[in-house]
Amino acid sequence: MLRTGELKGTTMNRTLPMFSATLSTVMTAAMALGLSLASPAAAQYPDRPVRIVLPYAPGAAGDIALRQLQPRLEQELGQHLIVDYRSGAGGNIGVQEVVRAKPDGYTLVLGAANNFVINQFLYRKLGFDPLSDLQPIAKLADVPSFIYISAAVPATTFAQFKQYAQANAGKLNYGSPGSGTSPHLSAFMLSQAMQARMTHIPYRGSAPGVQALLANEVQMYLGGYSVGAAYAPQNRIRALAVAAPERFASMPDVPTLREAGAPDVVLSNWWGLAAPRGVPPEVVDRWSRALNTVLADPAIQKAFLQNGFVARTGDPAAFERELQQESLKWKAIVQETGVTLDN
Repeated sequence: MLRTGELKGTTMNRTLPMFSATLSTVMTAAMALGLSLASPAAAQYPDRPVRIVLPYAPGAAGDIALRQLQPRLEQELGQHLIVDYRSGAGGNIGVQEVVRAKPDGYTLVLGAANNFVINQFLYRKLGFDPLSDLQPIAKLADVPSFIYISAAVPATTFAQFKQYAQANAGKLNYGSPGSGTSPHLSAFMLSQAMQARMTHIPYRGSAPGVQALLANEVQMYLGGYSVGAAYAPQNRIRALAVAAPERFASMPDVPTLREAGAPDVVLSNWWGLAAPRGVPPEVVDRWSRALNTVLADPAIQKAFLQNGFVARTGDPAAFERELQQESLKWKAIVQETGVTLDN
């Protein structure tokens, strides 16, 4: 019996460590599986093409910027990017589709300043709040706004234009690519600051607005470099100032607002990338790293400048803080203009 007991004890002592090791292995595997299930995006994101919704028609500034980035981004991410145009209602239709999409990182939106920090104050029934329903990823490009005037206006500097506008208060017009756009709201604020009481004339996009400026139907128009690149060098329109911390490289003779003595009320347009709120942080980080790599490329920066863009790099947290701060400025501007729109 003693020998049997010794044999049993020996067998048990040998079995327990084996059982313990097996249990430990199983638990470790289970934990690894659990982590994998909890964060599938951390595995191999992206493992299929990513759809980027552009809430405007083809040819918009954001479309041009994205097309320049697309080949390099696809190399960095190892997947194709599918651009899906969903225009309408000032970009609200496309943005809303992304807000309602599954937050898995395979549906993103490339929107303009309006879509992130302006439209929620303009539209009575927007249906979503971009600040809380979207996860900011990055601001891709700034589009510094120039103050353009008609060549028929007897002014070559902002000071001269201000004097002329005050002397003709209530008689001049300013154009915009549409009601509620950043050029419209900024031009309103500029007119107010100059005490010019200019009349707003909205157009369907920048092209007809610039044609109106060329014909002197409007005397002022705010827009990016590409708006006046073909006409300013020929003196068919005049660029008086640019809303940027420093002069724009492609128009080095145009002073900044501060250098021109213009009021700091012109806010430029920009384009940013976002995902539905709730997207895994690994996805946000993956995109942030890819974008910073591509946007730091001198060739990309040069291509951007040729189209009026300034490449931006940064991190998602800083972009989100910037959105919160800028939205307060636009809210005050919209309230002052009294502009309201319907979807």
